[in-house]
Amino acid sequence: MTEDTTPETPAADAEAPVTPSPTDPLWVERTGSRTYRGYSARGASVEVGPVEAGAVFTPGELLKIALAACAGMSSDTKFARVLGDDYRTTIRVEDPKDLDEDRYPVLTERFEIDLSGLDEAARNKTLLLAQRSIDRACTVGRTLKAGALVPPAVFDPPAPDTARGDGDPAGGRP
Repeated sequence: MTEDTTPETPAADAEAPVTPSPTDPLWVERTGSRTYRGYSARGASVEVGPVEAGAVFTPGELLKIALAACAGMSSDTKFARVLGDDYRTTIRVEDPKDLDEDRYPVLTERFEIDLSGLDEAARNKTLLLAQRSIDRACTVGRTLKAGALVPPAVFDPPAPDTARGDGDPAGGRP
């Protein structure tokens, strides 16, 4: 069976599945003045804090990294199909922060990827399919574009059985 992968063919987008979101708890714990360690119940951790804290990510940097990684993961199959599984890319999100509004008004995903081995038609088709995959399957980008509702924070007292400082609250509760 031959697959028609012209840009107009829906089957060309079939390989960019929307992956289920893990339901594992996520949480941060304070480690010092304005510094935190973020955790997933799967055992991952990340250091978060202000630039002055040194080898940490700022929350804004994590937002940009999440967007870049999501775009890369969403387009990976499209690029790998054309360039091979060992293709290399770097994805940057370097747009500046609006200091007056304390937000990022623009977040541009900039792929550094070698497409020089493709003719113009193959290059255009590959980029179109990669962008379609990003638009369809990048949860972070879709969330930002939709303008997710962020309700006011909820402030609860610690649960009496919560283990502190071990990176795993009792019962896996964030």
